Amino acid sequence: MSYSPRFLTVTSCSLLVVSVTAGATACSGGPDGHPLSAKPYDAASQITFNGVAGTAKVNPDKPLEIIARSKDGRITDVTAADAAGRYLPGELSADGAWWHSIAALAAGARYTVKVSTEDKDGAPGLRMLTFETAPAKRGLKVTFGPEPGKYGVGQPVTAKLNTPVKGAAARAVVERGLKVSSRPAVEGSWHWVDSKTLHFRPKDFWPANASIRVRSNLDGIKVAHKLYGGPAKPLEIRTGDRIEAITDAGSHQMTVKRNGKVINTIPVTTGKPGFSTRNGVKVVLGKEYFVRMRGTSIGIPAGSADSYDLPVYYATRVTLSGEYVHAAPWSVGSQGAANVSHGCTGMSTSNAEWFYDTVRQGDIVRVVNSEGETMAPFGNGFGDWNLPWNKWRRGSALMTAGTPDGRSPTRPPAAARLRPEV
Repeated sequence: MSYSPRFLTVTSCSLLVVSVTAGATACSGGPDGHPLSAKPYDAASQITFNGVAGTAKVNPDKPLEIIARSKDGRITDVTAADAAGRYLPGELSADGAWWHSIAALAAGARYTVKVSTEDKDGAPGLRMLTFETAPAKRGLKVTFGPEPGKYGVGQPVTAKLNTPVKGAAARAVVERGLKVSSRPAVEGSWHWVDSKTLHFRPKDFWPANASIRVRSNLDGIKVAHKLYGGPAKPLEIRTGDRIEAITDAGSHQMTVKRNGKVINTIPVTTGKPGFSTRNGVKVVLGKEYFVRMRGTSIGIPAGSADSYDLPVYYATRVTLSGEYVHAAPWSVGSQGAANVSHGCTGMSTSNAEWFYDTVRQGDIVRVVNSEGETMAPFGNGFGDWNLPWNKWRRGSALMTAGTPDGRSPTRPPAAARLRPEV
């Protein structure tokens, strides 16, 4: 029998480590006398493993290598996976003399390795191993947001890291490990806000009444030099109806829609010249029944012509810097006719109460035709939707890494095998 050289690359992702088990009994041939129909023999004496000895835990920084002991046999296939079902990619030499992993092992993981061999007569052998890797000394922790609950369709998902992650390669590893799924399914992407913060949003808003699940698959995965992923608490949230409030600063009217149908039109006032309300899409951050609003909080000197100190009710917050939709009984005469506020959207107390009771965190508040600048994407709440989709995608390390889908295999490719030719 001749060996036909082929080169094999197995692509997957995971780790390995220590321990030994199993095999099978030798057999010279099956019932029909053909060696390939035989029950695999125990190939323990035919192969060796580097770094795997006794019960010691393996250093995940070192690759796994499997070597055929002699020219009388060769390795035909290797499959290595951890307990989480993540496969370890590797390369098998064309002559079947050795196999080695081509990705970092996971830290603190338990692996099962299946090695298939054949002897010089073509009879199949098998060796099964289990082993563990040492735990990581430095872990990357991920905290997902928001809190579990029900939100509006504009609510982004956030991921906060406990330590900075820099470099496209390391960030791509993080993104591949952070999984977001929804029912109904939507197209979406992570965006790196900074080295410790990621936001996830769909191309368009979330569907109404959707369920969204967020989890991390990074536990034990090598992210960067001596930095490995740690466990993370998964997150489940839901969306309600699609509530969207569109404030036209030019016509001084707010139109409120539920699932595309207008449910209210409210006369409003927005920011006057010098304090123009920001244009663009904002997301409800929270609701406060009572807020004491002072001009000094936005840099207006006390005692100046624009100074104010007011008790405000039914305040719906849309920016971190203090922009609200709220009751403004003092400006009822201007509502629907002029812009006289210091940047907030004011309305009558009854209308503000209705708005307060109708919206929830994550609902959409859009301002158009204002003289103000467009809401910044980050740093003052959730202006994520003000980035066009193509620019949003550029904030993904997977685009830089050339793997825009970010998918990682849950099983080894069917073609990733080196079989003897007969």
